[in-house]
Amino acid sequence: MEILNDYIVVLVMAICLAIGYIIKHFLPMDNKWIPLIMGCLGVLINVWVNAWGFTPEVLLGGLASGLAATGAFEMVRNLVGSENKDV
Repeated sequence: MEILNDYIVVLVMAICLAIGYIIKHFLPMDNKWIPLIMGCLGVLINVWVNAWGFTPEVLLGGLASGLAATGAFEMVRNLVGSENKDV
C-alpha cells in the first residue's frame, strides 16, 4: 500500500474525480464503466502532465490516480451515509 503513495498524482486524481462526478451525475451510462474510464483518463492526463513522456511510472501513476479518484468518491459517499445510493 505504501508503494501506491509514491505513484498517486494529486493533480491527476483531482481532475479524474471532477470528471467522474460529471459522468456519474449528468451522463446516462452504467456506473460499472466509470472505473475503466477513470483509469484510462488518468493515464492520458498523467502522460500530458509529464510532457507526453510515457514510462512505466507514468502509466502506473495515471492508473493509480484514476482509480484512486473512484475510490475516494465511494469513500466519501459511504462516510456521509447518503440515503440515495445512486449519488
